[in-house]
Amino acid sequence: MTIFPGCRNGEGAPSLHVITGEAQGSTYAVRYVSGSGEDLKPAVDSILLAIDMSMSAYRPDSDISRINAGDSTVVVDDNFRNVFEMSRTIWEASDGSFDPTIGKLVRAWGFGPDHKRMALDSTKVDSLLQYCGFDKVRLTPENRIYKDREEITFDFNSIAQGYTVDVIGDFLRDRGIGDYVVEVGGELAAHGRNTVQDRNWLIAIDDPLHADGVERSFIAKIKLEDLGMATSGNYRKTITDTITGEQYVHTVDPITGYTKKGNVLSVTVLAKTCMEADAYATTFMVMGLERTKEFLRKKPEIQAYMLYLDENNTMQKYTTAGFEDVLVD
Repeated sequence: MTIFPGCRNGEGAPSLHVITGEAQGSTYAVRYVSGSGEDLKPAVDSILLAIDMSMSAYRPDSDISRINAGDSTVVVDDNFRNVFEMSRTIWEASDGSFDPTIGKLVRAWGFGPDHKRMALDSTKVDSLLQYCGFDKVRLTPENRIYKDREEITFDFNSIAQGYTVDVIGDFLRDRGIGDYVVEVGGELAAHGRNTVQDRNWLIAIDDPLHADGVERSFIAKIKLEDLGMATSGNYRKTITDTITGEQYVHTVDPITGYTKKGNVLSVTVLAKTCMEADAYATTFMVMGLERTKEFLRKKPEIQAYMLYLDENNTMQKYTTAGFEDVLVD
């Protein structure tokens, strides 16, 4: 997705500031309106490092890596606790379609830190499922993680970037900055407006069918204010079996243990927080079109824009009423 920026005003007047960098295996961008010339990049980078040290499975010294390795002495921080508690809430709401304890399966399918895929059959998948399930883990009063099985492995990739966006947004508001867009790895949140140009923040949603190697194209634009937004899709993150040539998508169903092969191309979700939007975007990819539509009828606070292929292999869209309200012609 793309954020359409404004331009700077005269020196000393409120103007658009931009911070960019690398984080969490991807990139980040923070755009905010302020009359101050203070450099906030060191503080933002410090936030990103703290969250990585808590929940990055790509860092062997992070809390999550130590917990995954069986270290029961780790006392988790507020970041880990917040994500853990929200994960349980969404796991319960989705009847298990969202479950960050699927780390063993994620790695087995080749989407872990080492990108090595195991030879999988139904027997092996079933054996790995015994190490999955959020009902098998809990947070103790001492802020330690208890696991029924030591082999249970956490993977917060489907929620941690959204949470990171929220934390950076909280930091900006604490500094008196009320007009901003924060984006980390494609997940984002907007607050206030682009007061430099006197308009809403405009966000573009990628066209999932655009061909690789050609100029990027967009399927829709929305005006975003005081909401988190996240997109999940199966159209880019795939791996190919070097022997069979078969492609596997990155969405793993926590209930079946298999990668999800459905007709849904992408889901864009709007929610009060980016953490929720991030988690629900992945959840809806697992649920598929019809289950998601039923779920959304019972959760009016969550809005979604789904792109899918019909029986004629033609792309169609399903949009909730609240999402329709923010679409820009």
